[in-house]
Amino acid sequence: MTEGRTEDWPEPPLAGTEAAAILGALERQRATLAWKCSGLDASGLRATLGRSTITLGCLLKHLAHVEDSHFARLWLGSPVGAPWDTVDWDDTPDWDYRSAAKDTPEQLLTLWQESVARSRVIVDEALSTGGLDQLGAYTTPSGERPNLRRVLLDLIEEYARHAGHADLIRESVDGLTGEDPPR
Repeated sequence: MTEGRTEDWPEPPLAGTEAAAILGALERQRATLAWKCSGLDASGLRATLGRSTITLGCLLKHLAHVEDSHFARLWLGSPVGAPWDTVDWDDTPDWDYRSAAKDTPEQLLTLWQESVARSRVIVDEALSTGGLDQLGAYTTPSGERPNLRRVLLDLIEEYARHAGHADLIRESVDGLTGEDPPR
């Protein structure tokens, strides 16, 4: 599920108990923070946000892709649909980020909203027929299959990571900060 990680990297179990899944996700986030802060001197730990190519539009398109691919590939074991199925991901692995600049705000919001809607339908159906412990269609090379709990926790983690990016980007655009939705 998470490629390129070392064997000692904390991972929630693919089909563990609720407590093991939640604690595993927490330990993975803790390890991520420790990794991001490791090996830096005082100057590195004092660095502020520099130039970045990530935009809020990029995040919307990327998270639309994550929604569709997690549930199509990991849960249903089916190919991901449009527009993702027309991309040569080996040649352009960051296509979702790079192509977002060509889309209008309306297109990006619609793409993300439709992906979220598809995911909600799939999750609602899965919960009504078997709950969090049922296994998805994806099988790892070692023969393990993720349960719905793990797929949802991975999606939560992806949103948590990018919500942090969105906080910084939005503050740089118009100064909006905080956790509460607009009133």
